[in-house]
Amino acid sequence: MQAVSSPLAPAPNRLNLWANLISVYILWGSTYLFIHFMTERMPPLYMVAVRYLIAGGLLYGYARLTGTARPTWQEWRSAGTLGIVLLTISNGCLAIGIQYVPSGMAALLGGLLPVYLLTLNWVSFGKKRPSNLALAGLAVGLIGIFLLVKPDKLQGTGGVDAKLIGTGLIAVGNFAWAIGTLMTPRLNLPSATISSGIQMLVGGFASLLVSLVLEPVTLWSILDAPGKAIGSMIYLVIFGSIIGFSSYSWLARNAPPQLLATYAFVNPVVAMLLGTLFAGEIFSEQSFIGAIVSLVGVVLITLGRK
Repeated sequence: MQAVSSPLAPAPNRLNLWANLISVYILWGSTYLFIHFMTERMPPLYMVAVRYLIAGGLLYGYARLTGTARPTWQEWRSAGTLGIVLLTISNGCLAIGIQYVPSGMAALLGGLLPVYLLTLNWVSFGKKRPSNLALAGLAVGLIGIFLLVKPDKLQGTGGVDAKLIGTGLIAVGNFAWAIGTLMTPRLNLPSATISSGIQMLVGGFASLLVSLVLEPVTLWSILDAPGKAIGSMIYLVIFGSIIGFSSYSWLARNAPPQLLATYAFVNPVVAMLLGTLFAGEIFSEQSFIGAIVSLVGVVLITLGRK
């Protein structure tokens, strides 16, 4: 869900800049904890589907009511394809993976997206060799991942096998998100808000179909959801999907890319703190070392971008 940037845009107001930056830092960092709360006692794919169908309907309706042109069939197809890759596959894997690993660890693994982007753009999409500094960051990031998920050091409610399953699912989700990100400039998409609405509607509908096949749910299972799950879903719809996205889109148009990229460093820290404080998540000493090493790798990759 990228916004088109304009090189001729005026310098942003500093207050707006920091307000939107803090919004992305805190709100997106908190989404991992609320995904955990939302899916504690409800099937994860079903709750992902409901979340995105509601958020997508609101965004699409808002865009049309404020005068955005009706998308063409090709734009629907392009945005819908992204919705399946980014939301059904990537966020679906994340929601399931959080059942097996602490939300803070899931956020840290998600923060390693630059590792996937760098590798895919090198070997497939762009065929561009990264700078030496970025390659050093890639190596450091991979070491951090190893330290973070090394089976004999993992702490949590599940066994080692569960943690490896969760890590694998989140890795697949990150890989899908990287593919979708690199696909975006190659697709014919409508304006940012209506494009995101389509992505959420199509991704939510696809998630619902998969959920109805694989999970013990019906269309009306949301009526049986506990209050904590409903409240968390509402939080994710408003603060994660709508406000958080709006802040990110504003930053994509008005902030330097290097500044915008810092959310990948801050979100995992916010998520780990919230998970420790409010979900009783436990991290071993080695996991914290792995977290620090991984973030150093992401910083080096960001600084090494040509």
